[in-house]
Amino acid sequence: MPVTIAIVVLIGYLLGSLPFGWIVARTRGVDIFEVGSRSPGATNVRRNLGARAGNLVFVLDALKGAAASGWPLLVLNPEHRAAYCVTGLLAAMLGHSFSCFTHFRGGKSVATGAGGFLVLMPQVTLVAAVVWALLFFSTRYVSLASIAAAVTIPVAAHFSREPAILTIAAAAVAVFVIVRHRTNIGRLINGTEHRARPAAEEDP
Repeated sequence: MPVTIAIVVLIGYLLGSLPFGWIVARTRGVDIFEVGSRSPGATNVRRNLGARAGNLVFVLDALKGAAASGWPLLVLNPEHRAAYCVTGLLAAMLGHSFSCFTHFRGGKSVATGAGGFLVLMPQVTLVAAVVWALLFFSTRYVSLASIAAAVTIPVAAHFSREPAILTIAAAAVAVFVIVRHRTNIGRLINGTEHRARPAAEEDP
């Protein structure tokens, strides 16, 4: 089992480390670490390169989480499958935030976490997506919506009677997302946080 866990961690971390935000930006001649918030996440890519690029990065980052949490379902021992899936997802989120391919710089792992939980707890994740949409479209704050969605997942998992290991993992992810958004939280409190522009006003 320790060897299997090590393999799951390695694969999850390497999947998460794939710097899709940086790659997509580079194809447009932009170093994403030098513009905007200097994050390779979908929000910063969208803000600087437009909706299509940002949405592409979001999907690719979500697929990293889905792959990291999903492949153990197909090939590993069913007795410990949930633990392997959670481990893979957590490793992918760490990889996204601290990528070995970009000198351990990265994003906030919201999309990666969402992709992983969509595989593990689809109904719970859809509830969180609704919370995200309601807050985002009412406030235009991506950070606030992302934090609220992250907190919603463990709460919804608890009331949906999901396995304890998934609920605990979701709580850990929520804490991780909050910590990664600490500067955003400061700006929200100070009233200086960036609001996303309506889609009609964004560059194509």
